[in-house]
Amino acid sequence: MAKVMIMDHPLIQHKIGLIRRAETGSRDFRLLVGEIAMLMCYEATRDLKLKDVEIETPICGMTAKELAGKKLAVVPILQAGLGMVDGMLAMIPAAKVGHIGLYRNEETLEPVEYYCKLPQDCAERDVFVVDPMLATGGSSVAAIQMLKDKGVKKIRFMCIIAAPEGLERMKREHPDVDIYVGALDDHLNENGYIVPGLGDAGDRIFGTK
Repeated sequence: MAKVMIMDHPLIQHKIGLIRRAETGSRDFRLLVGEIAMLMCYEATRDLKLKDVEIETPICGMTAKELAGKKLAVVPILQAGLGMVDGMLAMIPAAKVGHIGLYRNEETLEPVEYYCKLPQDCAERDVFVVDPMLATGGSSVAAIQMLKDKGVKKIRFMCIIAAPEGLERMKREHPDVDIYVGALDDHLNENGYIVPGLGDAGDRIFGTK
């Protein structure tokens, strides 16, 4: 069974409080989303394996630690997921980046695929799927299934704010995927938006509303 980690770090919670505010403009919102993703990435990579390597410091030789050959990839769900990529790459700059494009049918609330571009060796990598919001869970469930269909075995999902309904659907449909959540909110409203949430993350990141 996959693990679910709800972040409790004070800096993460502080910055989430800032992006929730209606008066936070696109520039600050975008910067904060990147910072939150970076801090969450720090927590979500805690279990990466290390190996010993022999190095020379300016003083002497020693045995140091480095990542044990783990190849990583970051796959944002377009468009809002793009806001988390730079923060992730600040922590894991060697990671490759793929993109999955899904939009939500406003009547059925189900995801519709329009784009998928992944690193050629994606199946050999640990993949972080990122999207600021986990609402109904439709888009994230579909994106992860697309990765599995392409042979990806090790997948983690990271979101800044989740609704209980979306989290339960993710756990039910992808019980092998570890989930990292910045804040777990109260419920979804009749339009499928997270309450209290922060509105439409993509529109707020890119200033499209």
